[in-house]
Amino acid sequence: MGVNVWMLAGGAAWFLARFIPAGETRPAEAVAAFVVANLAGLGATALDFGGWKEPDWRAGVFVFLCVAAALAMVRLVRLSASREAS
Repeated sequence: MGVNVWMLAGGAAWFLARFIPAGETRPAEAVAAFVVANLAGLGATALDFGGWKEPDWRAGVFVFLCVAAALAMVRLVRLSASREAS
């Protein structure tokens, strides 16, 4: 049940990021969101914000913010790489 909270929070961050235009959409953002959601969920478990089977709103917020930051980093790297190429 706790893993579902992680995936829901990560998916919500990825879905909301779709509304902010940043050039081409690429699958790297979806992959980054999935990986970071799992890692942040494990980190939230280590910080005792719920667990694998324990849903906790703090874990959801933690995962959401981590995924949002990771998506911002993916977009910054992509934009800086495109500016260097041109």
